[in-house]
Amino acid sequence: MTMIIRNLSAAEPPPAAPVNAQGRPYRYEMIHAGGALRGYADEPAELVGMLVPGYTGLGADDERAAARVLLALDTQVRLQAQLAAGRLGACGEAERAVLLGGRHEPPSPAHWTAPVPLVLVASFYRPAGTLPRPSGPAELQVWLDPADDWTLLTSLHTAGVITVGARDTP
Repeated sequence: MTMIIRNLSAAEPPPAAPVNAQGRPYRYEMIHAGGALRGYADEPAELVGMLVPGYTGLGADDERAAARVLLALDTQVRLQAQLAAGRLGACGEAERAVLLGGRHEPPSPAHWTAPVPLVLVASFYRPAGTLPRPSGPAELQVWLDPADDWTLLTSLHTAGVITVGARDTP
């Protein structure tokens, strides 16, 4: 069971956290949809289901894995565009080609030092995938990792796409 409520303005105190069917606070909270919504759930898969319609109804692990990769790819495209907006002029021609290139093939520069962070989906790079990871400063690489529900959520959190928190006890 999950609960989604509208998020209040940053000037207002956060809403009281709802409780689950057992009368206890939900284990997880996620702020998403550009900060407009707060979602509550007891399982990470339920939070992913708030981001991927129909996710919790997918029965097979490979279907869920594919849905997580698709979410990561969609997020990659949107986030890369946001990070690059207004900053492409500081990049060289080859760097702009990587930033603006299609994502039907994962970007695979050997080294990345452009002034715009490169957003990458971990599934395609070693050790999970076949491509070598680009070298360069860590702060210039934003990794989205759809390996499992919690890893995806924490990578989206680290990238600043969502805010997710967990209570210490279920």
